[in-house]
Amino acid sequence: MVLAGTAACGTVENLSAGQKLDNAFDKLGEERSIAFELDLDTDAKSLMALDAEASEPGEEMTPEIAELLSEATISVSVQSRKPIAKSEEEDFTAMAMKVGGPDGALLEYRLVGDYLYVRIDAAALGEMTGSPMPPASELPDEAGAFKKLLEGGWIKLSKKEMEQTGKGMTGAPGLGGEEPTDGPSLDAGTQKKLTDALKKTVAENVDLTTSGGSDGTEHITATAPFRTLVTELFGALKPLQNELPGGEELPTAKDFADAPDKKVSADFTLKNGELTEVSVDLAKLAEKAKPKKLALVLRVSEGEKPEAPAGATEVNIEELMTSMLSGAFGGAAADEEFGDVPLEEGDLAGDAQMW
Repeated sequence: MVLAGTAACGTVENLSAGQKLDNAFDKLGEERSIAFELDLDTDAKSLMALDAEASEPGEEMTPEIAELLSEATISVSVQSRKPIAKSEEEDFTAMAMKVGGPDGALLEYRLVGDYLYVRIDAAALGEMTGSPMPPASELPDEAGAFKKLLEGGWIKLSKKEMEQTGKGMTGAPGLGGEEPTDGPSLDAGTQKKLTDALKKTVAENVDLTTSGGSDGTEHITATAPFRTLVTELFGALKPLQNELPGGEELPTAKDFADAPDKKVSADFTLKNGELTEVSVDLAKLAEKAKPKKLALVLRVSEGEKPEAPAGATEVNIEELMTSMLSGAFGGAAADEEFGDVPLEEGDLAGDAQMW
């Protein structure tokens, strides 16, 4: 957490507030289970007004999408054998994610042990996005697994099978491919230079203030002019550009010339020294629209162990993909288009992966 480590370069109040944030994030890293909930604290009218500022005529956000975004929440919970800060991928024993909408869960998945469990509210998603899915009752029998998914039921997939299929699609061992090369990463020296540059920039541009109550709750507010902060941050990264992965040209001050330079703030809520909420106020970034409130809110709590849902239908990857084709094109159309040819390695190369 760069912000928490900037205090030594700033005022006495920054020092005290920064140390408290540093301790709070250290405590989070010591947990073996943790849960996050992310949502927008706003309303549909405010979102539509903000979108109208940036959209071309005829491309404005629909009321349905605005309502979805204003009511949506993303919840994530993880469990690990080790403290979170020291955990590698293999240390996580369970994970759950849920996207909630105005009327309940729109999408949910749970990774428990050796299986991934998934369900969606296809009708609600289709209605809100303007791209309705066919009713499950109208799908052919060949669309068994996909039909189950559209009905809102849980399906169950083998994690091992998904990993093997994913390796085949990307050319890794398992289905005869070559071992993929690791992407570029930061060495220890570059990481230190990057952290030091960010700490210095944030310390010079961010003010920290504290306020508290008698019940152990304390608020630490970080405030900075938006355009100045992002310009200085990327300016600090510029000397390190050739050492960073990707090699793409970084934005310059010219690219941020039209960005608002109003002060934005992030409020960190601590309860007995533990972080419980972060709220970033974005309302002041609006140019013409004046939203009553617009904040990105992250709530933190102790994670509950995700449980395997009862009654899930176990399917394999090929069955699910075949049933999706049958559901989208109809049994006869799918047979005519794709025949009985099984999925081969590379057939879906480049598609987004969930594992």
